[in-house]
Amino acid sequence: MRIVSLSEAQALPFWRRPVTLLFVMAAAMPISFATWSALLNNFVIEVASFDGSDIGWLHTVREIPGFLAIGVIALIRLMREQVLGILSLLLLGVATAFTAWFPHLGGILTITMLSSIGFHYFETVNQSLQLQWLDKARAPKVLGWLLAVGSAATLVAYGLIVVTWRAFELEFNTVYMTAGLVTAIVSVLCLTLFPQFESPTPQVKKFVLRRRYWLYYALQFMAGARRQIFVVFAGFMMVERFGFDVHEVTGLFMVTLVANMAAAPVFGWAVSRFGERRALIFEYSGLALIFAAYGGIYMFGWGVVLAAALYVLDHIFFGLALALKTYFQKIGDPADMAPTAAVAFTINHTAAVFLPAALGYLWLQSPETVFVLATLMACTSLLLSLLIPRHPQPGNETIFARYRLASTPAE
Repeated sequence: MRIVSLSEAQALPFWRRPVTLLFVMAAAMPISFATWSALLNNFVIEVASFDGSDIGWLHTVREIPGFLAIGVIALIRLMREQVLGILSLLLLGVATAFTAWFPHLGGILTITMLSSIGFHYFETVNQSLQLQWLDKARAPKVLGWLLAVGSAATLVAYGLIVVTWRAFELEFNTVYMTAGLVTAIVSVLCLTLFPQFESPTPQVKKFVLRRRYWLYYALQFMAGARRQIFVVFAGFMMVERFGFDVHEVTGLFMVTLVANMAAAPVFGWAVSRFGERRALIFEYSGLALIFAAYGGIYMFGWGVVLAAALYVLDHIFFGLALALKTYFQKIGDPADMAPTAAVAFTINHTAAVFLPAALGYLWLQSPETVFVLATLMACTSLLLSLLIPRHPQPGNETIFARYRLASTPAE
């Protein structure tokens, strides 16, 4: 394996540079994950006869590897981060390919666990590599373009599903197998065609939990709890309440992706221009209103058009989550990127382990209450975002730092 420093990598052909690898992986991951997500609700309802409780348990199992993402710290002692990330991407592809081979609760939970290990470990390492390989000045804009590329790859996958699902009477197995193998093949190419890139700052390879990162941890926890409600129940609502078919769900996803492709680079520019504080305040304010409107769909009988519009807006607002990454990049020690990415993913998924299953039972009794809880979570995130300073940096992680500095006697 050839090891190349980041400074030396700038002399390589553009297609072999670190940023190119980030873009390739950003495109490869959604091909499997987005296809799995697009077909999931129809697959489990039509083939496995899932109800709200079953889908809650499925997503609880899916989030367990996210909770155990802290295991990345142990694995990077055995292999390089870049290798671990690509092997995780390969596992995601292979597991997705065989999803339809297990059309029953036990089998679906098992294959979902495997694909989820690949997805969450890839995402953990990928975030660490992004923060190590991108300089702070360019990071928000590049992260925005990475989101746009991921949306574009997902759009292609969804477009193929919409065009071919009815026309060729495709089966779930055909689509899952195709998408999974594409991701797996790209993973092998990434492993063989790119050198191993060496960051200038060696990463701490042990558990890191620092008091000065407390606001980042709190925001991660609330983001994970809030996002689970959307991921688990927003799409499920479109199928269960409004009877969406596979091509209709996928068509809705495509509209969302086109909007994200346009919005993501703008969000990257906005975070760079206005800062993480304002970006996150805007995101959480919007999400609170959206979740409140979701609840109104059940309480007041609002229709499918509003539900679809809210779904698209929800996805767009989640794109501003890149501000949370750059907030930590600004306050964190450069050696803490890898271990903190693992810790953050574990914190982010703490609520995800029990929340989907618990809310699955609540969904059976009162779907609108689920979205009321999501609204309260978004409001809590909004309050936390107000604690981010205008210019975060080490020693100025929260607005309370100004009071601490003001109370420190001058020397």
